Amino acid sequence: MRPDLLEILRCPVCRGELQLRSGRTEGDEIVEGTLTCPACRVEYPISDGIPDLLPPDERD
Repeated sequence: MRPDLLEILRCPVCRGELQLRSGRTEGDEIVEGTLTCPACRVEYPISDGIPDLLPPDERD
């Protein structure tokens, strides 16, 4: 995931802005980490460079 995507990504639950906690990067790409919504406190994992933006109750 590229960090500049944060400008357009929004929390699917409340449409709030997301904050990034990067765990591992490769060059300019975020490979592992977490997107967090400070408004509703939902966390979305980033795995293999892909953010999982499904609401928590719809994840496996």
